[in-house]
Amino acid sequence: MEIGTIIRNARHSVNLSQEQAAEALGVSRQTVSNWENGKSYPDILSVIRMSDLYSVSLDHLLKEEDSMKQTYKDYLEESTNVVKSNDRKSKLILVLTVLGIWALSLIAFLLAHKGVDNYGYGFSITWAVLPVTFFVASFIIGHRDWFGKLKWLAGLVFGLMYAMSGCVTSVTAESVEMRSIVWPDFAKLPIGLLLSTAGIAMGLFAAKKRSKEP
Repeated sequence: MEIGTIIRNARHSVNLSQEQAAEALGVSRQTVSNWENGKSYPDILSVIRMSDLYSVSLDHLLKEEDSMKQTYKDYLEESTNVVKSNDRKSKLILVLTVLGIWALSLIAFLLAHKGVDNYGYGFSITWAVLPVTFFVASFIIGHRDWFGKLKWLAGLVFGLMYAMSGCVTSVTAESVEMRSIVWPDFAKLPIGLLLSTAGIAMGLFAAKKRSKEP
């Protein structure tokens, strides 16, 4: 029995139409039709969703009476590799975005500090731009459950970056004029740590709540 026939029979067993199945799986009715007619293969995430929706085991969906077709095995492996690759790219984009915002805040200030309200600029960076950036990044990390247990270290990393935000605040305005060194303000570390930890926790909670939705 081919994978398409197995999927169709599983859908029939729970009395769902292709339209109903497609809506529950988050795909088009034509996609479901193509799977069942053998015109295309479902990716591994769709197979997992079908397992839950049709109340059948993954073993039942993925195995034929004798053995699964090698072509589908290859497809699943390729699909899984694509998912992993996209996941790595997303992590890299997030890291570069956070670093980019932090660095650009400093660079923009150093290039234009004489023509702007130094203290107003520093205040907006310290108490708006950077906190929001760190919180949103932490929320994404928690929601996608990235980095395993190491994700909680993001709180320390963002806390340290926030402690160094003096480089883009009014402190820099004074140091530029006085030509003095700007030292990290470690009093801000607990604030950054708290922001990041809260973001990760809320992200995990949101993901858990979403997974319980029908």
